[in-house]
Amino acid sequence: MSDASRSLGRSIKSALSIHRLRGSILRAVSRSFYLSVRILPRRLRDPVALAYLLARASDTITDTPEVSRETRADKLRTLARAIQDQTTGHEIVVLRSSFAPLQKDKSERALIESLPVCLDWLDQLDAADRAEIRSVLEKINRGQLRDLERFHDRKGIIALETSADLDEYTYLVAGCVGEFWTRLCFRHLRKFAARSENEILEFGKRYGMGLQLINILRDAGADLRAGRCYFPNEELAALRMDASQILREPERFQPIYRKWLKKAEHGVEAGMQYSRAIHNRRIRAATAMPALIGARTLALLREAGATVLHRKIKVPRREVRAMIAPLVFTFAARSQISAMFRRLSR
Repeated sequence: MSDASRSLGRSIKSALSIHRLRGSILRAVSRSFYLSVRILPRRLRDPVALAYLLARASDTITDTPEVSRETRADKLRTLARAIQDQTTGHEIVVLRSSFAPLQKDKSERALIESLPVCLDWLDQLDAADRAEIRSVLEKINRGQLRDLERFHDRKGIIALETSADLDEYTYLVAGCVGEFWTRLCFRHLRKFAARSENEILEFGKRYGMGLQLINILRDAGADLRAGRCYFPNEELAALRMDASQILREPERFQPIYRKWLKKAEHGVEAGMQYSRAIHNRRIRAATAMPALIGARTLALLREAGATVLHRKIKVPRREVRAMIAPLVFTFAARSQISAMFRRLSR
């Protein structure tokens, strides 16, 4: 076989692998995000999808319980360096071979197995898109590493110290994603929004932080049982509580929970302001979808009250599908999105 034939074969294999990443693997690891990506204009799909997959792979590494926190932190640093083009391909192959077999979820196993393809895909992107992905992943990986270092192995529940710590965490792992999405859209699309880039960047940051707060609120009980408390010690101390008492006295904890639930609501409302400012209907629909799901999740969390720490709250798939249809049929009309948001928030 000639060198040209081998090169062509590698190119075809790479293209097929990337096609699988942006298709079946993305769909398997992201229940609702995949739907948002699918309706984006083509030029935005690849950088948004790849950034998500790299962040999800990083998350999978940090959440692999079969190995120590120290090992997870070391491998996360390896992946972070690889994303920034600061390590060798051999290190990623070693990471893949050691972590993929540990994944019980077959879709996450497939994602870890595909890490070399993700990095090849990153190299093939437009230089400006590649720089944006590296910038946002640097922040996300920093937040993930800080989390691993903060919640180190020891008995008992470890809590964040201050509300500023929680704000910083939600920015590093999600608020920066709102900024990434915004910069990408302003660069790729003429007349992206009816407001200035700085205004939309602020909305995007608050939106991302609000969505991450929803995750924290929804997973609070599971996190506490795993020894993690994202609710600040300074606020617990004001109620004469510590993190170990939250699961035993959920009613007493409710003022703190409701405070952060309200802040999450403000973040989702910022997302609605963001989406209403967007001219492109497809991007408007993609941007509004997480806010609509978030609004419904917050309503379920409010309804659960103090029992939320002992329940799994999740918007059913049929409800998510029911949100999509009106967006499609009305071409993401602003009035329709606003009406859905008000209904789902009740």
